[in-house]
Amino acid sequence: MAQVTVSIDGKTYRMACDEGQEEHLLDLAQRFDRYVSHLKDSFGEIGDQRLTVMSGIMVMDELTELQKRVKGMESEIVTLRKTRDDALMKADKNDAALTGALAGLAQRMETLAGRLAVKKD
Repeated sequence: MAQVTVSIDGKTYRMACDEGQEEHLLDLAQRFDRYVSHLKDSFGEIGDQRLTVMSGIMVMDELTELQKRVKGMESEIVTLRKTRDDALMKADKNDAALTGALAGLAQRMETLAGRLAVKKD
């Protein structure tokens, strides 16, 4: 296991993570530190534990909103896929109808051409 030292609200913490995840953990800690700093700037010194809890709640609120957006986008994707599939099926039916009509027209033209050839002789 790899270990990194992160800083949150001016305090350092030694943390373990999987190999190769060091930069990701450092980034997460920096992002969380920004939440804590924002709250500290807004409310002043209200205690480490309270700052941490409030920051955690802010992060969870943001996560919840993002999850709602993802769920909405997933629903939209399902609708778009159905619309696409319906359009493709309709296009296939139209192609089949057009091919059938053209085949019928070609047959009638051949029949007429055959009759005209017989009358000419």
